[in-house]
Amino acid sequence: MNDLLKKYLKGDTVIWIVFMLLCLISAVEMYSASSSLAYRGSSHTAPILSHITFLGMGAVVVFLVHLVPYKYFRMFNYLLMITAFVTLIITLFQGISAGGAKRWIDMGFFQFQPSELAKISVIIFIADILARKQQKEGNADEAFKPIVIVLGVFCGLIFTENFSTAFLIFAIAVLMMIIGRVSFKKIGQLLGIVAIIGSIAFVIGWKIPAEYLGPLDRLPTQVGRVMSFTDKENKFELNDKTRQVVNAQIAIANGGFFPKMPGTSAQRDYLPEAYSDFIYAIAIEEMGLLGGLFIIALYLILLYRAGIVTFKSTQTFPALLVIGLSLMIVVQAFISMAVATSLGPVTGQPLPLISRGGTSILVTCIYFGMILSVTRSLQEENKNESVEIEEVKE
Repeated sequence: MNDLLKKYLKGDTVIWIVFMLLCLISAVEMYSASSSLAYRGSSHTAPILSHITFLGMGAVVVFLVHLVPYKYFRMFNYLLMITAFVTLIITLFQGISAGGAKRWIDMGFFQFQPSELAKISVIIFIADILARKQQKEGNADEAFKPIVIVLGVFCGLIFTENFSTAFLIFAIAVLMMIIGRVSFKKIGQLLGIVAIIGSIAFVIGWKIPAEYLGPLDRLPTQVGRVMSFTDKENKFELNDKTRQVVNAQIAIANGGFFPKMPGTSAQRDYLPEAYSDFIYAIAIEEMGLLGGLFIIALYLILLYRAGIVTFKSTQTFPALLVIGLSLMIVVQAFISMAVATSLGPVTGQPLPLISRGGTSILVTCIYFGMILSVTRSLQEENKNESVEIEEVKE
């Protein structure tokens, strides 16, 4: 198995195994969690077949992207950023609304979410600008202003319809700036300004009805989710606002320590969005506590391997790119799992590579492909260095 991976699949073997295991878990859990979709649809097999198709397409994407030298990522990123910017503008005016938010563009054969493009383009940009602006004094403060401008544009466009994604992009950007040696003073100033803006937005969403807010009409919904999470007295009362959270808790309570057979979930028929935002609760119900911990371990292993790649890299850009992409996957995963286990307010963030969602799956696969591309390049560089050393010795 290891020889097969090394022959056809270049790059870090452990990351390849993590990717394959996440795909396997995704297929198994979607088989169970998509029962409500199968019941409502004309074909009982359509949801799972669609999901497996996207996973298959994603595997092809990973394979193709991991063969691309990482230097080309920064070259094509400006075109990607323009595409993300334009599609986000289109989404605001002509996007498809679902759950009260305009987040998708209809591409005919599937719905595309431009914010996913924004995630990847922002990460590549930050890695690139931090690498270019590194100073001999040991900081990259010159990168701070362009990063803030890009964050302001993209987070501003995403914020009105998808606060959690805007927050996620901002959080990863801050972590990358810390790792990229931007001074804590500048980062602290940015956090202070964002805290003030966030506080004002919270008050507006709390006190002003949605019909008076125009393009900010999603603010009351977002504030309501936070208020509902902090409402300890009515948190366990089953109603339209708490239905997802309560049924997710029941699903987790039904799960024992050891795994059960796939398809044994009872809450899959009662939990809204069981196949997307709350799939981790269904996973625990069927796979038990051991299965839930195993999923957490897979994401942590990915982050650990990314850290090793970052440490071994002799160049700044690939190191920051790998750590940024892995942080995006892992932080989003932990936000999704926190929501499913009632440790955080409902956000709408899918569990990377496991939850249903074509755009999310394909973009996550691009993340994996880019990470593996860097690891492949590092392996080739180390191999060439070893050959040169042997030639010198001879």
